[in-house]
Amino acid sequence: MREIVHIQAGQCGNQIGAKFWEVISDEHGIDPTGTYHGDSDLQLDRISVYYNEATGGKYVPRAILVDLEPGTMDSVRSGPFGQIFRPDNFVFGKDTYFCASIKNGKPLLFVSTYLKGFLRGMK
Repeated sequence: MREIVHIQAGQCGNQIGAKFWEVISDEHGIDPTGTYHGDSDLQLDRISVYYNEATGGKYVPRAILVDLEPGTMDSVRSGPFGQIFRPDNFVFGKDTYFCASIKNGKPLLFVSTYLKGFLRGMK
């Protein structure tokens, strides 16, 4: 199965990304807690493209949310699907590891068995 990592950066990227996860979650029958409540097996057919299945049958977006200030992250977390993300999906601050990695040329690793690509939403 192909897997995609979704990267959201900046205020605009995170606002668009938050809406993206609302829509894709609805299409796959995933509620704001990450639990499947769909009505068709087709909704689960390719769910692993965008989600990892966590303990208890919960689905977690394969996403990295980045910003230089915590305000945007707080807005996403308090939004309709904010609780679907793992806390370590959020990377923010002027001296974040993510920013330092890009600046220093160090790779940012994300666990994926069959990574097919990245989606990015940036300002």
